[in-house]
Amino acid sequence: MKVLVPVKRVIDYNVKARVKADQTGVDLANVKMSMNPFCEIAVEEAVRLKEKGAATEVVAVSVGPTQAQETLRTALAMGADRAILIQTDLDLEPLAVAKVLKALIAEEAPQLVLMGKQAIDGDNNAVGQMLSALLDWPQATFASEVTIDGGKAKITREVDGGLQTLEVDLPAVITADLRLNEPRYASLPNIMKAKKKPLDVKELAALGADTSPRLTVVKVAEPAKREAGIKVETAADIVTNLKTAGVL
Repeated sequence: MKVLVPVKRVIDYNVKARVKADQTGVDLANVKMSMNPFCEIAVEEAVRLKEKGAATEVVAVSVGPTQAQETLRTALAMGADRAILIQTDLDLEPLAVAKVLKALIAEEAPQLVLMGKQAIDGDNNAVGQMLSALLDWPQATFASEVTIDGGKAKITREVDGGLQTLEVDLPAVITADLRLNEPRYASLPNIMKAKKKPLDVKELAALGADTSPRLTVVKVAEPAKREAGIKVETAADIVTNLKTAGVL
């Protein structure tokens, strides 16, 4: 079974994002970038499936600029067998990314697409669902446990009332939630080996997908700063302030 794992290059989760002075977007100049955390979880799960014998090949793919090769090398160091970069400097919308992935899947013919449920930059949580619809494949989102048995995948997902278990036929699209696993750190020997693993670069136009934008960013602004709180002397003062604020 071939597993395709889309990964995204995003601002490192430890870095505080800054808005550009003209409010047209987020400032990426001299900012540390890394693999989206949910994508790391997806790569880890795909590698574990291979280690269990459920998968035979793990292919990491990213849609982005030349620098995304670093992100793909991280996936290779974690255990992916090969990588593909769909090179573009455009900031594609979720629907466009789903269409690009669909075109690549037509070439690669994987039996499973395993990806993070969302990216921490746009927080759209949309590509997996859109890709499933475009492919007409079953989908299982927010997976906290994945088991492959023959031509089926059993997925446990967290819902408001507890845990829900789904079974889908392969090929399918599965999106990884936070508690699916703990991604491994890439060891130095594996980092060195990753440099020799194949990484193919394809131009976006070569896939023939419609990536025309359908959304326009009007303005990007930082959240309003919270005002300083106040200190009160007694519990009665707390109740009075809550009533004044309309909470009680």
